[in-house]
Amino acid sequence: MSLIGKKIKSFNLNAFRAGEDDFLQITDQNLNGRWSVLFFYPADFTFVCPTELEDLADNYDEFLKLGVEIFSVSTDSHWTHKAWHEKSDAVSKVKFTMVSDDQFKLSKQFKVLRKNEGRSDRATFVIDPNGHIQAYEITSEGLGRDASELLRKVKASIYVHENPDERCPAKWKEGEETLIPTLDLSGKI
Repeated sequence: MSLIGKKIKSFNLNAFRAGEDDFLQITDQNLNGRWSVLFFYPADFTFVCPTELEDLADNYDEFLKLGVEIFSVSTDSHWTHKAWHEKSDAVSKVKFTMVSDDQFKLSKQFKVLRKNEGRSDRATFVIDPNGHIQAYEITSEGLGRDASELLRKVKASIYVHENPDERCPAKWKEGEETLIPTLDLSGKI
């Protein structure tokens, strides 16, 4: 069953964010009113995960320019997120919030919990300002994601949300031509 269009449910979780004086409480309310990305990854102190978080950190300002907040999520504790942030050169670049889903609330809600492992799948969810899932992707353990492609998908999601009669074709980039589905266009692409 697809999660597209589903509204996120209430949650309240601990989180770490560099530069804060204390740990944070993150709830579904932190996502309301703005575009958000939930970026699930299997575990702290692993191999592919730090490369993905570093890539997101390198592109974080571009997301912020669009009004998009990033939340990385794993089933590790907020304490472990802090320790990893302090030990890893790659993860030390992260300025976005690192959410602890150590009770599996989000992983179950988004259907990405590996039941016999207590870890999440590698998954990305784009959530609109009304709390509805507009896009998601789940990849295998060994397949790292690309922040620039995620940024393109977020821009397309925002565009379609703001222009509901238009569609973004494959490889669409901001400023390029979109499609307007009409009977005249049918079969001509």
